[in-house]
Amino acid sequence: MNKNKHHQFHRDFVPLVRDILQTEEFRNMKNYKHHIRGNLYDHSVKTAYLCYRHHRRFRLKSDIGEVVRGALLHDFYLYDLHDKSTRRKFHWFRHPEKALQNALRKYPDLTPSQRDMIRRHMFPLTPIPPRTKAGWLICFYDKVAAVSDRFGRQIPDSISEDKR
Repeated sequence: MNKNKHHQFHRDFVPLVRDILQTEEFRNMKNYKHHIRGNLYDHSVKTAYLCYRHHRRFRLKSDIGEVVRGALLHDFYLYDLHDKSTRRKFHWFRHPEKALQNALRKYPDLTPSQRDMIRRHMFPLTPIPPRTKAGWLICFYDKVAAVSDRFGRQIPDSISEDKR
């Protein structure tokens, strides 16, 4: 990441989600393998950051903080899919609801849009499509981040080491 984008990431993006990034539950997501070459923490931050960049680039009218925070919590299911002792049947279909339950337990004031983003981000694997533009945004960028994870690309560099 070039110096200017790295600065913008820490100046503009991180303050929107710092409280979430600093929780023990969220930081523990670094220990959960995700999409072969990544971890759940990096995937969630990457997805949220891609939504953030899209929102800024296209000057969307929705609240950027609402979108980014919902995107950050989309995979807040808090277990390691690859750990055989915690293996979950039908994970790909059921984890959005588990992520929403965990997010609501920790952040009970989630907006209807954020709830939609979390619950419906796996469309079309889950049969009901997102109801909001923000829901469609995360649905798309979650897939972009997953492909990026699979091939080992980090977007942006060093986000998992944020200490601010």
